[in-house]
Amino acid sequence: MTESASTHENQWEPVDYVAFQARPDFRELKHRFRSFVFPLAVAFMLWFLLYVVLAAFAHDLMAAPLLGMNVGLWLGLAQFVTTFAITMAYVRFANRRLDPRTTALRSELEALERLEGDAR
Repeated sequence: MTESASTHENQWEPVDYVAFQARPDFRELKHRFRSFVFPLAVAFMLWFLLYVVLAAFAHDLMAAPLLGMNVGLWLGLAQFVTTFAITMAYVRFANRRLDPRTTALRSELEALERLEGDAR
């Protein structure tokens, strides 16, 4: 390697991704995401486990007739309904609260990466 090549290589610094992740706006984005997703995931898992436990141990309750079907079928259908409701809620949340911030951070990071590429 020639001296001029090594001097040229020392003129650029790579993007510090760890420092970028430590920025307050990036941390706020992670906090928003986690504060929405984790409680909702825990609630859904508890709801699903309740359904499984009822199916395993409350046969009489699950077999009880209700509006032309048994309670077990209604609760099973409710699992699908809640899955779609959670999906719609997350999409709405992400579109309103996460995507604008994510787009801004991504644009900034891509600009830093372009500068790094130009400096090489």
